[in-house]
Amino acid sequence: MLLLVQYTLIFASVLILVALGGCFSEHSGVINLGLEGIMVIGALGGALMMRYVPADIGAFAMILLVMLGAIVFGVVYSSLLGVASINFKADQTLVGTAMNLLGTAGATVIVKAINTAANPDDVSSTILYVDAKKSFIVNIGDFEFNWFMVITVIALVAAYVTLYKTKFGLRLMACGEHPQAADSVGINVYKMRWAGVLISGMLGGLGGICYILAGVSEWKFENGVAGFGFLSLAVMIFGQWKPGRIALAALIFGFFRALANVYFGFDFLVSLNIPGSVYNMMPYIISLIVLAFTSRHSRAPKAEGIPYDKGQR
Repeated sequence: MLLLVQYTLIFASVLILVALGGCFSEHSGVINLGLEGIMVIGALGGALMMRYVPADIGAFAMILLVMLGAIVFGVVYSSLLGVASINFKADQTLVGTAMNLLGTAGATVIVKAINTAANPDDVSSTILYVDAKKSFIVNIGDFEFNWFMVITVIALVAAYVTLYKTKFGLRLMACGEHPQAADSVGINVYKMRWAGVLISGMLGGLGGICYILAGVSEWKFENGVAGFGFLSLAVMIFGQWKPGRIALAALIFGFFRALANVYFGFDFLVSLNIPGSVYNMMPYIISLIVLAFTSRHSRAPKAEGIPYDKGQR
């Protein structure tokens, strides 16, 4: 049971971080379907930090540097969405889809090139970070506490305060609801949308490194992030683009994802003779069912996905 709680919290942390990123982007008026690719690239930045930074620099310094690497890579990669969708007014859905395909492929090529340069016989897409991973883990009895759990709570509180208690957040949401009205009172819609996209890159990158640290000490980047970017979008929609509801939705989805890792520890589940692949599919099946029943009542930002035209009224 304790292991189930542990995995639920870490998977929920991933979903919360990435869903909050999508929330900021969509509140600004930009649909970010490229969260999957941003997660992979953010994970690449954090993993490279763990690979090349000496593990003896201290846990606090290691955590900060890994987070910085994930944030920088995630922000830079998300800028592709900003340039294409905001500056060139490209179709946001197509751009996001392309980013997902490019993210996994690009990360795989980069890691293989790095491994081959270090060892010509090594053409794998794996990065090892066994020693560095220890900086993020604190064992409390039988419970394995991950510092990303704390980071997620901080991000959740910060997101709520930013969106609902600051001028920046209110202006951001105004740009996603009625950008022409926001522009008429002096708000720079382009800057607000850029801010939303870059924040989504920051949080998506953190979610990516959190995901690959969840249960392994090495990662093959050709595996991607198993659809967690899309699952985060489902969490965001189910949570009605509100941080508090997103957290509750993430816990629900995180529970079903965690069940796939630990179901063999529950005798009554094993006795059902359900294949493990069914448990692996469960969070995605649940997401389809939930969205089928709740999407009709979802209220997305009115101007999301619509390129802003300053001359349009």
